Amino acid sequence: MSNLEVLTLLELAEGSPKHRAAQRVSALTAATSGFARWFGVIGQRSLLLVLFLTVWETAPRLGLIDVTFLPPFSEVIAAGWQLAQSGELYEDVGASLLRALSGFLIAVVLMVPLGLLTGWYARLGDLLNQTIEIARNTAPLALLPVFILLLGIGELSKITMVVYSCAWPLLLNTIAAVRQVDPLLVKSARTMGATPSQLFRKVILPASLPTIFVGIRLASASAMLVLVASEMVGAKSGLGYLIINSQYRIPQMYFGILGITVIGLVFNAILEALERRLMRWKAPVAA
Repeated sequence: MSNLEVLTLLELAEGSPKHRAAQRVSALTAATSGFARWFGVIGQRSLLLVLFLTVWETAPRLGLIDVTFLPPFSEVIAAGWQLAQSGELYEDVGASLLRALSGFLIAVVLMVPLGLLTGWYARLGDLLNQTIEIARNTAPLALLPVFILLLGIGELSKITMVVYSCAWPLLLNTIAAVRQVDPLLVKSARTMGATPSQLFRKVILPASLPTIFVGIRLASASAMLVLVASEMVGAKSGLGYLIINSQYRIPQMYFGILGITVIGLVFNAILEALERRLMRWKAPVAA
């Protein structure tokens, strides 16, 4: 076989140079188009936020709002940069994250299993119903002085406050999730000979997960709300302490508020990603 024939066979196997170039152009075009679509979606979703930040920046500079009470957005970011350079920001964010995550995770570990049991066993639900109703209708912030008196002004009282505030969204949504499982699914599984443990693992738990995650996301928001309030009352670190301690340094106060918002958004994004990963079997909702 001549060299020309070998070269021709190799080109047929790998594609001609023109064909390979066309493939590269097509791949580059597809990637560019995908990036453009992604950027367009992000731009549409962020349009209102960009407009809000623009008004925040320009209104004080144009004298429409008193700079003393609402400094421009750029000054707020500059104040946050100063806090980061001094190290104070990292200390406050770390303290708040530790308290919020500790209380939130403790609440999830305790309340999700309790909610599953309470929803599955009707007698246990009847026994605990009155206690749950009384506890969930007692505002966590109203109990803050009680927690401080009983547990002191240290970390324990703050983490306990977070656990208490997270408990009820988790518990109530988990109970509702179990009780709303389609009875036909349960009956079908029992007809096919599923044991109680198989019924729970294969039917009850997967069908309950979407509503349970609603409770988890509500609990994460409640954790930050109650934590900030408790840090404003009795703490020497944390974002709540930063906000209340910066009441005469207005840009730093606003940056503390922005920090809480960003942490809440990050929490929510992580939980949404975890929900999608655990429920890949769930069909996406059509827009």
